[in-house]
Amino acid sequence: MKSDPLFPETLSFEKHLENLRACKNCTLTLPLGANPIVQLSPTAKILIIGQAPGTKAHYSNRPFNDPSGDRLREWLNISRDQFYNEKDFAIMPMGFCYPGRNPKGGDLPPVPCCAPLWHARTLTYLSQLQLILLVGQYSQKYYLGKLRKKNLTETVRAWPEYLPTYFPLPHPSWRNIEWCKSHPWFEAKVLPDLRARVHAILQL
Repeated sequence: MKSDPLFPETLSFEKHLENLRACKNCTLTLPLGANPIVQLSPTAKILIIGQAPGTKAHYSNRPFNDPSGDRLREWLNISRDQFYNEKDFAIMPMGFCYPGRNPKGGDLPPVPCCAPLWHARTLTYLSQLQLILLVGQYSQKYYLGKLRKKNLTETVRAWPEYLPTYFPLPHPSWRNIEWCKSHPWFEAKVLPDLRARVHAILQL
């Protein structure tokens, strides 16, 4: 069988990351062109798997560089500097590039080919991971499969079932502010456990 030039058997992490960031697999379907946004390091202890970068992330080349990121950092109770320390945090969305705007509001779903093409191979380099945050329904569906509950609310409510590997969370978008208000158990029970685990892993 002919080997895949993107994924030869012996490939350094640096070369793998270079190939990932140069991926043009869906260029023709993306309104702003291909620009994979990830934060990766073999030393990372916590992996955040979100949906797809927004326009601010696209233009700044930095994941969660927007109000959603501010809210996520508040949930984790960490600073921007801590969040963007790639030695501790890896960030790998379900879709690596900005997918475009949904006419009904918000962004389109992540491009579906990214995760099957890149995730499993990338995870082989992240051997120091102690926790994976599944942010939003797309990552939960992909990684939890049949273990996922009937909807995001019930999946997040059942967060202890997925530990110690996964920690499901809603997306920190402004669109979910009302969701958080209508589910007070999220702030009362889920966030304290999330913060305690993250801070223990990072020894904060």
